[in-house]
Amino acid sequence: MTRYMATRRAVVASVAATGLLSLLASCGNQTKDEADDGVPSATTSAAPLADKLPQAIRDKGVIKVGSDIAYPPVEFKDSSGKVVGIDPDIADALGKQLGVRFEFENGTFDTLITGLRAKRYDLAMSAMTDTEDRQNGVDPETGKKVGEGVDFVDYFTAGVSIYTRKGDGQGISTWAALCGKKIVVQRGTVSEDRAKLENTKCLKAKKGKIAIEAFDNDQQAQTRLRSGGADAGVSDFPVAAYAAKTSGGGNDFRIVGDQVEAAPYGIAIAKGNDQLTKAVQAALNAIIENGEYKKIVAKWRVEAGAVTEAKINGGT
Repeated sequence: MTRYMATRRAVVASVAATGLLSLLASCGNQTKDEADDGVPSATTSAAPLADKLPQAIRDKGVIKVGSDIAYPPVEFKDSSGKVVGIDPDIADALGKQLGVRFEFENGTFDTLITGLRAKRYDLAMSAMTDTEDRQNGVDPETGKKVGEGVDFVDYFTAGVSIYTRKGDGQGISTWAALCGKKIVVQRGTVSEDRAKLENTKCLKAKKGKIAIEAFDNDQQAQTRLRSGGADAGVSDFPVAAYAAKTSGGGNDFRIVGDQVEAAPYGIAIAKGNDQLTKAVQAALNAIIENGEYKKIVAKWRVEAGAVTEAKINGGT
């Protein structure tokens, strides 16, 4: 969806048991150009939580969302160019509660937090893992402070998996089996962090270096693996599972090994915007309580990653 090297982590192993691998693309209705897709205006009485938003956002009637829109099934463009997925559907439901339209703007994942600081976006919603490092603006690799940090409203739980080409798995069935192999990841994600951690373990055990090739988005990484340019890929479990189910009609990839590092996805908001943060939290709790959230996660077959409460900065 950090991605200045923070950590998207993995849905617990029970996610796999829910049948996420059977998910198929469903069309959402969230696009930048569709102002009339059922979202009430900021002035309508149909929006019960509109008064919780900052007045400036109410006046605009729009919340600008920074997102890496190349991460199916979390957010991606369908064949007609519409932005669809788990995040756009949740954003649409939040907009109905708040009386504004959530407008998705595409950006590379590792620039989204910078975009928040520069006020290009009101929030970032892009399968971003809530971690203390991100909250505090710390680079997890160096331990140095690199920014003001962000606040998160947690809305889902997800994690990291390995996937390989079907029929050519290079003997990879565990994380330790990546030693001496070449893998592809999306730049600035937990996948890249995890790959570096595994490489450290491999080098310490003198089992061979992991060659890590990072790309701007996960679809580029998948293309590289599909063409035989790497031995395996590492990505969030929902994304890896979706690729295994849909790429090449389900004939390109397969999931191997265990998921690791379960952690929440969070909606990121720049520090100091407490009113917006609390408004988003209230709206998320509202759709959890009224059943809209449950319908969305069921639609995308990701029920095991659902949360029962919208927490602020619940990641560690």
